[in-house]
Amino acid sequence: MSPPVDLVHSDPTVPTRTGVVVVGGGIIGATAAFFLAEKGHAVVLCEKGRIGGEQSSRNWGWCRTMGRDIGEVPLALESLKLWRGMNARIGRETGFRQAGIVYLCETEAEIAAQESWLNAARQYQVQSQVLRGDKLDAAMPGASAHFVGGLLTATDGRAEPAHAAPAIAEAARSLGATVLTDCAVRGLDLQAGRVAGVVTEKGRIACDAVVLAGGAWTRLFAGNAGFDFPQLKVLGSVFRTAPLPNGPELTAAGSVFALRKRLDGGYSIARRNANRAEIGPDHFRLLADFWPRLRANRHEIRLGIGRRSWEELRTKRRWTMDEATPFEATRVLDPEPDAAVLAEGRAVLAQKFPVFADMQVVQSWGGLMDVTPDAVPAIDAVARIPGFFIASGFSGHGFGIGPGAGRLVADLVTGDTPIVDPTPYRLSRFARC
Repeated sequence: MSPPVDLVHSDPTVPTRTGVVVVGGGIIGATAAFFLAEKGHAVVLCEKGRIGGEQSSRNWGWCRTMGRDIGEVPLALESLKLWRGMNARIGRETGFRQAGIVYLCETEAEIAAQESWLNAARQYQVQSQVLRGDKLDAAMPGASAHFVGGLLTATDGRAEPAHAAPAIAEAARSLGATVLTDCAVRGLDLQAGRVAGVVTEKGRIACDAVVLAGGAWTRLFAGNAGFDFPQLKVLGSVFRTAPLPNGPELTAAGSVFALRKRLDGGYSIARRNANRAEIGPDHFRLLADFWPRLRANRHEIRLGIGRRSWEELRTKRRWTMDEATPFEATRVLDPEPDAAVLAEGRAVLAQKFPVFADMQVVQSWGGLMDVTPDAVPAIDAVARIPGFFIASGFSGHGFGIGPGAGRLVADLVTGDTPIVDPTPYRLSRFARC
């Protein structure tokens, strides 16, 4: 069941010409369109379904620096700067609040792992600290009864997935961008080997550059364009509660649960470290790419055969520009959540923090995350197709670093000085790219 998300209406007319077409109306596509428009460029944001309808409205809503891959930390820090000023910048509510995030640790080994990350991240002046005893309870009341300590980053925050991408897309429109919903891009129009436009289900749009921010759909779109992008899909499950008085303000996670307070006073809650991947054809095609990661995280990923396995097997992988595509067949990916996984997280959370014992579950949902072999996104130009850029493979981190990622890809498209060093996000790190 889809979570609630603010509705963004489509512009009525499809332009015949623009500067940049952004494919995908999630948090990455919306922020890319916004920053391109803010720079004064003509841009069209195309979404096959509704803005923020897939993982961008189904994630936890965390905006964190803590625990990031070290290569991602500079982008996370820049994203937080952008999040802090985003409501004022766009004149709309994204739900961002700098409430802090804490990782709760049950063992000294977990504390040591967090301290190891912190030591590596100090080069970026990350403001995290290990708390124990009374200091831990001051941040998260009652935590010391079940946890030996925690890593707190008070400068981290949270935002509201139901509001953020739609608000940013509307802000892009207010700067002159065209926003098209229920308008699938079928593919690239190439002339002399470079981008000359896109073909949508509603007609061709001539352009100089295309940004593919297609989330879980990126590999399929890129493959039809002749580019083998290494990406798999992983199912995450979340539920939300009714307003819960006296619950914690701090966003928090233990080894089995994760929670975030919502603007409505309820909580979004997930079972941490237990995502599910339903085996499909791409798992065999990309086995060599993903095997090291799967082996290292074998306790966090639950592999199996399910409904999506058969859907992936039946999905058309090649098409022409004059025929309907898989993007038109499935306007919004709306997978079933894993009820057993959510029950595990709910039970442990209620046991650790009695305030959650009587929580009322209002809704649960699933979302498909786009994952790369090293769990770091690709934000780069596709060298073999001039004018084609990819911003995808965010591996469950895309919402929090969305503003920085959108700004970075906008900088790359326009040739401006990048907001951060783009080297960690280069496609060339993947052997098949």
